[in-house]
Amino acid sequence: MTGSRFNRRAVLHGMAALGGAGWLGTAPAQTPKAAAWPTKPIKLIVPFNAGGATDIIARSVGEALSQRLGQPVVVDNRGGAAGILGTDAVAKAAPDGYTLLLSLSTSMLINQFLYTRLPYDPQK
Repeated sequence: MTGSRFNRRAVLHGMAALGGAGWLGTAPAQTPKAAAWPTKPIKLIVPFNAGGATDIIARSVGEALSQRLGQPVVVDNRGGAAGILGTDAVAKAAPDGYTLLLSLSTSMLINQFLYTRLPYDPQK
């Protein structure tokens, strides 16, 4: 019994080592453009009014991101319509990674069942 456990364990360790070696080979393949992100300020949109719990969390996250990434993170509160206005702004923003959404489940999950038409597709 001990021999079969040892062999399985050795095989698993070998597979893990090979998998890790595969990850090492992919790191230098990044393009210089992808490695340079972010090069401009990041906008963090909160689809609720300023001063609430979501806004406080967004400002804390924004400050930590700003220190870690070396670029300013601007918190933009766009309250109204149960979070639809701010979520729509993020959905229609350029897909360049500089506009982020910090929201509750209402604008992404519940609103699709409460409203017959939304200006964005929450499934995408």
